[in-house]
Amino acid sequence: MNIIFNIEGGLGKSIIATAVCEAIKKKYPKDNLIVLTSYPEVFTCNKNVDKCFSHNNLNYLYKDYIDNKKVKMMLHNPYNETNYIKQSEHLIETWCNMFEIPYNNEQPKIYLTDREVKFYSNLFVSDKPIFVLQTNGGAVNQEIKYSWARDLPFEVAQKIADEFSSEYNILHIRRENQFQLHNTTPVTADFRKLAVLIQLSSKRLFIDSFAQHTAKALGLNSVVTWVANNPKQLGYENNINILANPETVVPELKGSVFSKYQIDGNLIEFPYNSESEIFNVEEIINAIREVE
Repeated sequence: MNIIFNIEGGLGKSIIATAVCEAIKKKYPKDNLIVLTSYPEVFTCNKNVDKCFSHNNLNYLYKDYIDNKKVKMMLHNPYNETNYIKQSEHLIETWCNMFEIPYNNEQPKIYLTDREVKFYSNLFVSDKPIFVLQTNGGAVNQEIKYSWARDLPFEVAQKIADEFSSEYNILHIRRENQFQLHNTTPVTADFRKLAVLIQLSSKRLFIDSFAQHTAKALGLNSVVTWVANNPKQLGYENNINILANPETVVPELKGSVFSKYQIDGNLIEFPYNSESEIFNVEEIINAIREVE
């Protein structure tokens, strides 16, 4: 039987989906798992995936894997499920339950080859331990480049960079249109290179975006900051998860539909007087020193 598993959404969601692939393969070990994703590089060398298609190239999918074949479709989006909207369980569990797949605490996994690690490590040679930082996420074309609902405020991020710059080489994962921090080196690279960088790092501070999922998939502990989203639903217990401070302003929520806040940081929903109220920077610094 061919199992067609479709993954809609961003890079982080595809990384999370590697755990679902493992659970599917445990239930259907003799069947072919065919993954459809916008990020096929996440599934390279993944033994649970028999074939991976990019959404940009689905040529002959029907002819080769569906037409006159025994097939099972797993196409629905877990973001539309009640338990996801109510934030009552981890996304992986919601995803598995949606497809009637037993969930046994499967976790994301990424498989890097020895040659990748050896070759890409040469791109990140450092005379000090490496500290990897991701402060901003979201879609490339989003109108608002800083999302208060997800991203780390600039002043907080800069204080952290200044605090650790003498001890670590701080590599800041960012796109060219995202803000630059002093005392850091910006890094823009493809996913597999960034995964090697994260594997090489000694310290990690991330937001709820692809880097925290990558670190988990590599078995690494991180400090992760959270504003609108919930670590019980999208995070991991091995991390130190820093929650935003209580809100200080009653927000305008007329645009809320299936979640309290829009993750792109809708301007009228901002529930604080200023970004300085969102996090206690000392709490984050202490957590970074603690995590190993």
